[in-house]
Amino acid sequence: MPLTGIVVTPGEWLEARKALLVKEKEMTRANEKLFAQLRDLPMVKVDKEYIFHSSDGKKVTLADLFKGKKQLMVYHFMFPPEADTGCRGCSFLGENLPDVRLLESKDTAFTAVSRAPIEKIEAFKKKTGWKFPWVSSGGSDFNYDFHATLDESVAPVEYNYRSKEELEERGLARHLNGEQPGLSVFYKEGDEVYHTYSAYARGLERYLTTFNLLDVTPLGRQVGPMGPAEFKLNYEYDEEK
Repeated sequence: MPLTGIVVTPGEWLEARKALLVKEKEMTRANEKLFAQLRDLPMVKVDKEYIFHSSDGKKVTLADLFKGKKQLMVYHFMFPPEADTGCRGCSFLGENLPDVRLLESKDTAFTAVSRAPIEKIEAFKKKTGWKFPWVSSGGSDFNYDFHATLDESVAPVEYNYRSKEELEERGLARHLNGEQPGLSVFYKEGDEVYHTYSAYARGLERYLTTFNLLDVTPLGRQVGPMGPAEFKLNYEYDEEK
């Protein structure tokens, strides 16, 4: 018996599919309007200087991370200083990222940022085989200012645009302390850098190609409470062979 227990004729299936197509087109048009509004968001000038540690051992600024491009996308990868490997959920996103040269061809740089020392980042990156840029923000306020690391002793708790009180009311205690996933976008005009957008939590799901593909199957995503963290990394699948 199929998953739903419903078996129909080809003609009945076609009618059901056409009805769903109408809703899909409505969603596509709604998304187009949403992203147009997103691009029209105002910008905030970044006045603070942030120093990062790069793979070649050099210290670089936020402006340096643009690598001559007009736009910069930063993925806040959960990898605290005391850990030896990155977060499993963030690693799932790492496996889903495209070749960053595709972004660079459209005047957009990409980098992951974590508080872990660059030596640990490089060791983990070598193990996974990832090619995207990745720098350490250890010792800077970057993660705290963009709400990717939460520590009430450093800054007021805020995650996904909700205060500590709002998070507690919603039962989201996991977002009250420590590393959190997020993505921030910056724009550069001359020597000035501007913050244009940040997304957190389920706002990051649109970047998970595996989820987007599974969404159109009868069984869907098939994940439990651990969500993206349930997936193995590519090298772990290779080790099973």
